[in-house]
Amino acid sequence: MPQLKSSAGLNLNNVSVSFPVYHGASRSLKKNLLFRTSGGKIARDATDRIVVEALHDVSLSLGESDRLALIGSNGAGKTTLLRVMAGVYEPTSGSVLARGRISSMFDIGIGIDPELNGYDNIRLRALLLQISNAEIDEKLEDIAEFTELGPYLHMPVRTYSSGMMMRLTFAVSTCFMPDIVLMDEWILAGDVQFMVKAQKRIENFINNSSIFVLASHNHDLLRQWCNKGLWLKNGCVSAFGAPDTVIEAYLADSASH
Repeated sequence: MPQLKSSAGLNLNNVSVSFPVYHGASRSLKKNLLFRTSGGKIARDATDRIVVEALHDVSLSLGESDRLALIGSNGAGKTTLLRVMAGVYEPTSGSVLARGRISSMFDIGIGIDPELNGYDNIRLRALLLQISNAEIDEKLEDIAEFTELGPYLHMPVRTYSSGMMMRLTFAVSTCFMPDIVLMDEWILAGDVQFMVKAQKRIENFINNSSIFVLASHNHDLLRQWCNKGLWLKNGCVSAFGAPDTVIEAYLADSASH
């Protein structure tokens, strides 16, 4: 994903993301997908493959001090949009331009090799986040201490529980101050003892970032932390504006179904 110069910014222009469904020409599969996939639209691409359109024609421009709430039902495309913003997914069509360092806090397994130990994975994930070796060396001890994993950092990550994995990825993702923070609400649902410790770090992270994007079903939290709202429905933008306005439109639509 291209990185632009000057102040932080994130621009999406007519972005669409489609996932091909291989070996899926039958009507029964298509019917099954309609009920069980992400909620995206079912279509066919130029080669006549069945595809799921996870995002369709999404345009968005975020600049300094923007805090965006991603609103929508499960499968509406929120996590796909976060992954596109982070550069994890390439758009099928359209473009994404970002300026500034990005910290993504939604995919626990990205940049993690289960066969490597905790220390090696700290370095691996940090490199994925474009943190230099010099920065990693400087912060490695603090990251290790924050995880509270102790001797487990010398063990292969495949031996970790999901909670231990979350501690590791959270510590690396918050070890530097980024320009753009992309967050899914699962990061706020770790074990209670660790999250009490992490809460101050999260708030400092959000307050000092230039741009913040949060996907969550907690509407009170979205109202508290965000100044803009984007409602996704079946991968399309249904509303964009003030969080209160967008949330009320989403709730009214949900109540009518």
